[in-house]
Amino acid sequence: MHILDDPTGLSARAIGLLERTGRRDSPQAPRLSTEFLRLRDHLGQLTPAPMTLVIHREGFEQRYGGLRYQVRSSYTVHGERHDRLRDWHYDLGQDVWADRAHGWYFDWFGERVSSPVRYLVHTDGRVGVTDGGGTFLEIAPSLPALIESHALTDMVSTWDRATAEVDSRAPAEQLDGLTNVPEASGRTIRWRLSDNVAVQEFRNWSSEEPRRWRAFIWSRGQAGRRQVEEAAVQAAAMQQTTTGTG
Repeated sequence: MHILDDPTGLSARAIGLLERTGRRDSPQAPRLSTEFLRLRDHLGQLTPAPMTLVIHREGFEQRYGGLRYQVRSSYTVHGERHDRLRDWHYDLGQDVWADRAHGWYFDWFGERVSSPVRYLVHTDGRVGVTDGGGTFLEIAPSLPALIESHALTDMVSTWDRATAEVDSRAPAEQLDGLTNVPEASGRTIRWRLSDNVAVQEFRNWSSEEPRRWRAFIWSRGQAGRRQVEEAAVQAAAMQQTTTGTG
């Protein structure tokens, strides 16, 4: 059943995002069902589509096909706040690849914006991108987790985000008293949240190794702003100590 008809498993936050902005569009054009495809495996040999690929690709179409929703976000550059609204389209693409490690992955449309990456889903459920290097780069442990992350991004869009000119990873490590958000987190992305502070830590969407961790920080009200400022001071002090003893 389509996610808009049965959002079972999603948090109230994610359901609220879909109820407020979500809709389902009809298929854009006829397509050949996955079971009729012939594909090149990891050895380069033509093979019928394996059942695991059929199940996951056709399952994507049944559960998410045609889904549309919008995600609000904000950022600050040179002291000026910028708000933006991004559209996400869940439409299957044309391409399928064999993963050199295991399984298969296929492309889908994703964020409706000019982007250097293509959005992918792996047959083990993970969501990823490719930056042109031909490698699957995980960005979320599952499609529901991706939607949960978008719901959090939308929620904190009215909060104050730490300036884009500052690397927020070090201050993020100094922030405590935050609750993990497991439904939006995985090996390559982590969300932590309190009433006044939110942190998103994630690995770069790049095939350059190692994939560097980055962080975004949002605060709300005087208490949140003070907590983030104190974390920044602590991070700067630790950096000075490390530099002085290095």
